[in-house]
Amino acid sequence: MIKENLRIVEENIQKACDKAGRDRGEVTLIAVSKTKPVEDLMEAYDAGIRVFGENKVQELCDKMEKMPDDIHWHMIGHLQKNKVKYIVGRVDLIHGVDNEELAKEINKRAEKAGVVQDILIEVNIAEEETKFGIAPDKVEDFYVNISKLPYVNVRGLMCIAPNVDDEEKNRRHFVNLHKIFVDIMNIMGNNNRVDIMSMGMTGDYRVAIEEGATMVRVGTGIFGARNYQGGFTGHGNDE
Repeated sequence: MIKENLRIVEENIQKACDKAGRDRGEVTLIAVSKTKPVEDLMEAYDAGIRVFGENKVQELCDKMEKMPDDIHWHMIGHLQKNKVKYIVGRVDLIHGVDNEELAKEINKRAEKAGVVQDILIEVNIAEEETKFGIAPDKVEDFYVNISKLPYVNVRGLMCIAPNVDDEEKNRRHFVNLHKIFVDIMNIMGNNNRVDIMSMGMTGDYRVAIEEGATMVRVGTGIFGARNYQGGFTGHGNDE
């Protein structure tokens, strides 16, 4: 099932790229594997997936120990300060940075580990009360402040768009994130390393790609419905 699901997702990504006049190589597919067993991840791995995203630090670390070394791990859920030490220098990218205290903790732990940690700024693009993220009109100031941290490298932006029944309803949010993204690139000029927009999940990744996403986070579309134990305690709908 997972191999077939991946084939469908790949076809959809290619169609969205074609529609937008983009190269398929511009879009990274992140397989969101939260709550799924290692066996399922290995099935995706055997089908060619090398980028996995997890929401919880403990689950990420456990799976990291059991999976092949050539996997690129992304922390896509809300990260607590006291968990930063477990993943800095071990994950390729931390997606959900939305406050200066967290950024400073990442900077401190990265310095101690002798690395520069890539991160994304999480934007609450629809300004939903139930979502984490920086308000759209505060992003530029936040970027300027945390980009001064020497052991943190801000690579771009991420958002979790609303859960909608029609992906077209989220197009405006992706358009708006892209505008903020361009503004930040202009701030940096030729010194710019801001090149990532992580947006789009199972229900809306096609539209996200059409509007410039460079990373899409797909979970249910690859692995099927989740098996939450003890109820849902995750962060939005990162899938």
